[in-house]
Amino acid sequence: MTNTDTPEKRRPIRSFVLRQGRMSVAQTRALETLLPRHGIPFQEALLDFDATFGRPAPKILEIGFGMGDSTAKIAAEHPGNDYLGIEVHGPGVGSLLNQIEALGLTNLRVMQHDAVEVLRHMIAPASLDGIHIFFPDPWHKKKHNKRRLIQPELVALLCGKLKPGGYLHAATDWQEYAEHILAVLSAESRLTNTATDYAPKPDYRPLTKFEQRGINLGHGVWDIVFRKIQQT
Repeated sequence: MTNTDTPEKRRPIRSFVLRQGRMSVAQTRALETLLPRHGIPFQEALLDFDATFGRPAPKILEIGFGMGDSTAKIAAEHPGNDYLGIEVHGPGVGSLLNQIEALGLTNLRVMQHDAVEVLRHMIAPASLDGIHIFFPDPWHKKKHNKRRLIQPELVALLCGKLKPGGYLHAATDWQEYAEHILAVLSAESRLTNTATDYAPKPDYRPLTKFEQRGINLGHGVWDIVFRKIQQT
């Protein structure tokens, strides 16, 4: 092994860092009873979106939906789109499954798996109309910046899955991470910014309680929305 070929240098990109979380009884029950109904198991085979949702419709992928409140609200308010949410943490997956059931959503499915592996093995090239990455872990300490989700390698992978004209929408409440995301997306030649720098919050992205509390305290929130360049 050379000095540059260290385990850290060869660390594969992942969409998460697994943390323990306390599962409620309702969340545990949802994983047992609702995940088979509303979930999609991981497999190394391309996913047929139209067959999965039973119709042709715009397909939107969300990476890291947290507790799923915004994800469920977006799907409920946009029944003409189909949504696939990916999250690894059990409490969040259980929470969203319960919301899908309570709202009777038929246009939202869930995967509990590493999003990078899902992208590589299950998402066909140029099959997505949009990608949402809302409030990913900013990894505040400089020595941990390399763990941030939005890096050039992942953005290149995402671009390959977007249709021409499809969008990539990231949002963060950490200014330094917003600057990082803007720089990474700007460096991808297949993407173009929809704004001069940061975009106004699109109407489809609801405010979370945490976000509204931060805004009330004067904290900033940055939306970054790029589109894949149309082929000529």
